[in-house]
Amino acid sequence: QVQLVESGGGLVQSGGSLRLSCAASGSIFSIYTMGWYRQAPGKQRELVAVIISGGDTNYADSVKGRFTISRDNAKNSVYLQMNSLKPEDTAVYYCNLALVGRRIPYWGQGTQVTVSS
Repeated sequence: QVQLVESGGGLVQSGGSLRLSCAASGSIFSIYTMGWYRQAPGKQRELVAVIISGGDTNYADSVKGRFTISRDNAKNSVYLQMNSLKPEDTAVYYCNLALVGRRIPYWGQGTQVTVSS
């Protein structure tokens, strides 16, 4: 019903920046939240940032002040600007979308972010 496609991942040096994009398509009626999660090897998937329909945002403490989430409702897209990247930010980043009235969220396939020291 809904497909999410991430882009923008890659290899960057410590202190560098990347901008992730996620475009949603399909049977989209009303978006409740869009967000980004990440999962590093041997670790649980964790919330990085989320933006709610009204525009409020939440960030993991580890990225607060460095990452910024935004979205374009007209394009059904969400973005994650990542600055001052650290090696510990290395992970697969997944786009997440929740629709109003739906219990099961949608996930993208993930995009690899690797930060070298």
